[in-house]
Amino acid sequence: MPEFWIDSARAQKVLKEKGGLERTLRDYKSLVEKVEEAETLIELAQEANDSETAQEAQKIVDQMDNDVKSLETRRLLSQEQDSLGAIVEINSGMGGTDAQDWAEMLMRMYLHWAKDQGYAVELLDQQDAQDAGIRSASFAIRGPYAYGYMQAESGVHRLVRISPFDANARRQTAFAAVMAYPEVDDEIEININPADIEMQTMRASGAGGQHVNTTDSAVRLIHHPTGIAVLCRAERSQHKNRDKAMKMLRAKLYQLELDKRNAEKDAVNATKKKIDFGSQIRSYVLQPYQMVKDLRTGETTGDVSRVLNGSLNRFMESWLAARADGRLGQAAVDDAE
Repeated sequence: MPEFWIDSARAQKVLKEKGGLERTLRDYKSLVEKVEEAETLIELAQEANDSETAQEAQKIVDQMDNDVKSLETRRLLSQEQDSLGAIVEINSGMGGTDAQDWAEMLMRMYLHWAKDQGYAVELLDQQDAQDAGIRSASFAIRGPYAYGYMQAESGVHRLVRISPFDANARRQTAFAAVMAYPEVDDEIEININPADIEMQTMRASGAGGQHVNTTDSAVRLIHHPTGIAVLCRAERSQHKNRDKAMKMLRAKLYQLELDKRNAEKDAVNATKKKIDFGSQIRSYVLQPYQMVKDLRTGETTGDVSRVLNGSLNRFMESWLAARADGRLGQAAVDDAE
């Protein structure tokens, strides 16, 4: 139908939905085939008392278990914004140099996670701290359902360890805040009145050397009706920084609208607290023992190193399951306190 392509935006949306349905159907058929294959191998193993065939059947059953978990997670990613890319902001909080180092560790953790998922990452802004770490950073993670997963990370993250910056090697607690916003694509209309936006330009600062920008290329946009401000200085071009800042602003305005419509609005807003004691969603303890615990879902692991290297899916999936079951809310946030 030639008329189908007249509205290219609608055509692309339909094709995207078609691709998603085809992928789900393909995965389901693959799962059915594995079930039939496993049943056949189990019967053969029992009849011939063959341990090798039984082991082969067990491998297929283990694969099926992973496939079912993957399909279940995809079912949990059912909200309209879940399929979008994500814009992530990280800000250091209470804890001085340790907090700034912790913020950089979190950024590294999410970059590793994104790479493992096959997602693309674009740095939007980074403010390095004077001694170590970063004061703040913003970056985009692009790929199917990037926001669906990353929204589970919004909140305050707490680190407990022996400080590498303390001459007396004392145990310190540091905090950093993570916020994820859905990156709005062209299919979603966000009406922004240009008269409501104030643009400020400034010289981009850096750590020194060849990366210092000597022109006023950094751009801050302030949306006066909401008070939302965004800053981008990743590019040497003021025009490019403004374009990226507009994407960040659109993402925040879209998230604001979602918060208004979302039944979990109070729980979401409760994560946007002071970045210090009593407001964390997850704790990472390196001393005197090793443990990562999500205070909203109770998900726990002792393999801290693996988590800090980007193994986050178990925490994200637990959060998604809790959301689907209606177990997220003020009570879960109160438990974190």
